[in-house]
Amino acid sequence: MTTTTAKSSNREQPLNAQAGKIPLNFEQAYTELEQIVTQMESTQLPLDATLAAYQRGNGLLQFCQQSLLAAEQQVQILNERNQLLHYTSQD
Repeated sequence: MTTTTAKSSNREQPLNAQAGKIPLNFEQAYTELEQIVTQMESTQLPLDATLAAYQRGNGLLQFCQQSLLAAEQQVQILNERNQLLHYTSQD
């Protein structure tokens, strides 16, 4: 199996080494997702590496979407009396 590398802060890590890792936070997931997109756009990866990168990217995208949804649900606003109120969606 061919190992493909992604550059991450001046060090190279194989994409498949990160595939099983759960991101610690939104920023980490988003950064890795950007790296995967950049790599997929700038190089011709072998089919197996492309599929692995796509699957990892899809998982990271779902993690980011869930993180943003959770953050949205936790947003608080101040009312006229400067009391914190939980945000409720107007859907």
